[in-house]
Amino acid sequence: MIDDWAAVAGESPASLATGAELIARWSEPRRRYHTLDHLAAVLSAVSQLAPLAGDLAAVRLAAWFHDAVYDGRPGWDEERSAQLAQSRLPACGVPAARVAEVARLVRLTAAHDTLAAGDRNGAVLCDADLAVLGRPGYDDYAARIRQEYAHVPDDLFRKGRAEVLRRLLALPRLYRTERARELWEERARANLSRELAALASGRG
Repeated sequence: MIDDWAAVAGESPASLATGAELIARWSEPRRRYHTLDHLAAVLSAVSQLAPLAGDLAAVRLAAWFHDAVYDGRPGWDEERSAQLAQSRLPACGVPAARVAEVARLVRLTAAHDTLAAGDRNGAVLCDADLAVLGRPGYDDYAARIRQEYAHVPDDLFRKGRAEVLRRLLALPRLYRTERARELWEERARANLSRELAALASGRG
């Protein structure tokens, strides 16, 4: 994947070192869902939505950093990932304004519902991050999320996960871009509803 990184961040020694660091972080053995496979899937989804972004390079860089720090602590993980971007990207030759945008986008993934109207970069990144909900392999995704929260008792996990699913299903639109809705909305809602039913029956 280092070639994908170099395509957006350049091939300077600092850039290649940062790319290697990010790949190592995404490859941490304790991860189950937030792995290189997830990163590759998000980057692929970003490419599908690429014409909709205002600064595609910033969106792609944000995808690389958005779960670079992952300890299973929502909000805190995104903040530390944003700080990592701010500390690494200047040495890679990324302009200050783009570094700031990357950090903003990474922080945005902590709570997708804070996305402001007209935020083209944010819409593309958030839609790409949620593309898994409407793509093949949803059951594997859900199982891996459970593995990452293996320390949480079943009853507490089912309650918390069900709350997340209900909140998503209550949204008038899961995706912010029309293209993402065309690609993933219908299947995503079916997948979420199916998992929620399984949790309610004690099977999730």
